[in-house]
Amino acid sequence: MTDQHGELDAALERVIDAARHHLAAVRAAQGRIDDDDVWQAYLALNNASFAYDEQLLDAFGEVTPWDVEAIDPEVGDQRLGADGEEPTDPHPRIVSVRQRRDYRVPSVSALIRVAEAARRESTPAEDEAEPVEGVGEAVLELLQSGDGSLGALDVPELEPLDGVVMVSEVGTPVDLESFDDDDAVGPFQPAADDRLVGRLDEHPFMELDEEHDHAH
Repeated sequence: MTDQHGELDAALERVIDAARHHLAAVRAAQGRIDDDDVWQAYLALNNASFAYDEQLLDAFGEVTPWDVEAIDPEVGDQRLGADGEEPTDPHPRIVSVRQRRDYRVPSVSALIRVAEAARRESTPAEDEAEPVEGVGEAVLELLQSGDGSLGALDVPELEPLDGVVMVSEVGTPVDLESFDDDDAVGPFQPAADDRLVGRLDEHPFMELDEEHDHAH
């Protein structure tokens, strides 16, 4: 029993030492992602904790609150390359997301007014904002003055219609320099080796009273 107590004490000391080394590595990393020293210290702390838990169970039938499993150091080292660099992915993937959403314009003048207001806000005070000409330019202005996503078009002046999102795995990323600025097809044209993963159809939500009317 004395030897068993000594082995438990030694196992506990290894946990304490490993925890100190882990804390020191975390502090030294200063928030760096995938730091190799932090990972190695984590690995040592994990396995020291697992060993202590196993010895405590064998000796007294008790366990710690640590729910850990042993990690093979050789398997764990495969997380990073031998020099600490991320291993090269032998099967790189490029994912392409193509989205279309259509809108109805209930009032052209109202849409142009809200676009001109957005343009004035983004125009320096010493300059005069140019007028917005047409609904297409108005929509483009809302996108440019917003965050660039379709969420910038969630305004009362545009009524969303159906839309579609297509996700594909592609072999080559888009090269925008190879297309003219007025090319409306080229950047969206799938290549022969593209693989369509799936398509999501978007339908606008109907107002409750509109749903009620349709039900009758």
